[in-house]
Amino acid sequence: MRLRALLETDALGLRLLGGEDELDRTVRGVMTTDLRDPSRYLSGGELVLTGLAWRRDAADSEPFVRILAGAGVAGLAAGEAELGDIPSDLVEACLHHRLPLFAVHETVAFATITEYVVRQVSGERAGDLAAVVDRHRRLMTSGPAGGGPEVVLDLLTSDLDLRAWVLSPTGRQIAGAGAPLPGPLGAALAGHHLAATRTGRRGPHRAAVAGTTYSLFPIRNTGRGAAPAARDVRESVLSDWLLAVEADASDWPAARLDLLQGVTQLIAVERDRRDAARTVRRRLAQEVLELVQAGAAPAEIAARLRVAAPVLLPGLGVAPQWQVVVARVDWTDPGQAAAAGEIASGPVAQALLEEILVDPAVSGPDSADRIAVAHTGDEAIALVPLPAIVTAPTEPGEGTEVDAAGGEDADALDGEPGLHADALLASVREPLSAGLAEDGRLTLGVSAAVHSAEGLRGALEEARHARRVAAARPGRVCAAGHHELASHVLLLPFVPDDVRRAFTARLLDPLRDYDRRHRAELIETLEAFLDCDGSWTRCAARLHLHVNTLRYRVGRIEQLTGRDLSRLEDKLDFFLALRMS
Repeated sequence: MRLRALLETDALGLRLLGGEDELDRTVRGVMTTDLRDPSRYLSGGELVLTGLAWRRDAADSEPFVRILAGAGVAGLAAGEAELGDIPSDLVEACLHHRLPLFAVHETVAFATITEYVVRQVSGERAGDLAAVVDRHRRLMTSGPAGGGPEVVLDLLTSDLDLRAWVLSPTGRQIAGAGAPLPGPLGAALAGHHLAATRTGRRGPHRAAVAGTTYSLFPIRNTGRGAAPAARDVRESVLSDWLLAVEADASDWPAARLDLLQGVTQLIAVERDRRDAARTVRRRLAQEVLELVQAGAAPAEIAARLRVAAPVLLPGLGVAPQWQVVVARVDWTDPGQAAAAGEIASGPVAQALLEEILVDPAVSGPDSADRIAVAHTGDEAIALVPLPAIVTAPTEPGEGTEVDAAGGEDADALDGEPGLHADALLASVREPLSAGLAEDGRLTLGVSAAVHSAEGLRGALEEARHARRVAAARPGRVCAAGHHELASHVLLLPFVPDDVRRAFTARLLDPLRDYDRRHRAELIETLEAFLDCDGSWTRCAARLHLHVNTLRYRVGRIEQLTGRDLSRLEDKLDFFLALRMS
């Protein structure tokens, strides 16, 4: 269809703001986004819909429009609901890049435009199959109450005799028609899809499992013949959904393939809704994480946790326990990084951890509503609430541990309530290993449960230590829990903050002050000396110093602190102070 046709449909509520000379462009699909850089999801020819949430000030418009124009999109439609009028800087940027710009009236839902474009594009190619897309449109535009993706899949079954399921990247069923897909089968299909995607092959991918052939369609694909966007597939391979159809699509006519591609766009509407719902939980996790890492007072952290608890455990009414899970995705071949720069591992790990923490026995897009995951640097950090464990009497003199919602807690019966590292990866290791291929690794660490804000910093450090233990193991997907830690690694995270500060200040502040005044590098010398087990020759060689210079520095350390580095007790005190600082 042509862009011009959109203006001729009054129900869409579109108003042209610029680009009249470009209205004969062909529209091959539609994509809704509020990302500042949506290029990885663009193949060219799309009508892009945006609510302008990416725009913080006038300077943001030009780079956003430049990215769209470079990706070859057909046009941009901006909603008026967020800011009222469309900003003039966006209008000017579109004029500069010759990108047609439409304003969408606040009363018109993006879903209405999406379904109209999909129906028109598919209808032009699929003939009488357009009636199916029209039925999808009527149901999907009514929102979640209209049935969501399950209704779309039901129509595929009733109208085209196709059984289909929407799966997460780990194979968890998000939606399906008829009988649920067995968990092992979903994981196997997801593994086939991830492996094929990593090779750069275009969907749909063909997979034969247990004698049955399936066709796997990427949810974000915007057209069977569209060229792939210029991006590194590793940025999204571990977070994208897929549509699994019980059929061999290799011999399908173009009309049916195009129709299925249109269905993936319909399901993408549900994906966008799910992502928007996670925004609040992500923000809560980020706020708590920033307070913990900044060393905020426990009372301040506790106040933020009281805000988070009702969101993550609605209606519970009981202060929960908390666990911290830390995940990291590392790529060993940075030479394949995207043209815009190296892959940002933090967001990849964040999306992946959100998926891993979902109970695999629970289906549906909203089953992650108790999970809050933030990311900092290359790490993703999850704040997981656990219902408080209480004792419910069974017979006189007896009791059993149950969760606050009233059900028996199997983990509590084992003596350790909450998440366990090995159990988290049991159902996802196979598909994720396929997606990580030969150049990726996922490592994950799980803390013990803590009961208050004071223990949260210790839990974070404990989870990070556990992740490092996992990183030392072989394998593409590894995890470790708090029970696997030993020695000071287990003890240090739970030292109260005021004790930490007093202990490290007493030993290290004199050295830091001296280094600041004289640039003497006493702290660096102390770390190297302890790391070399007090060996003068090895330490001098590591620091590229003469042994006499090293002896002078160590003597200065002892003079400033009143300690003797030949004594084991003093060496141990310095070692612990450096680890806690």
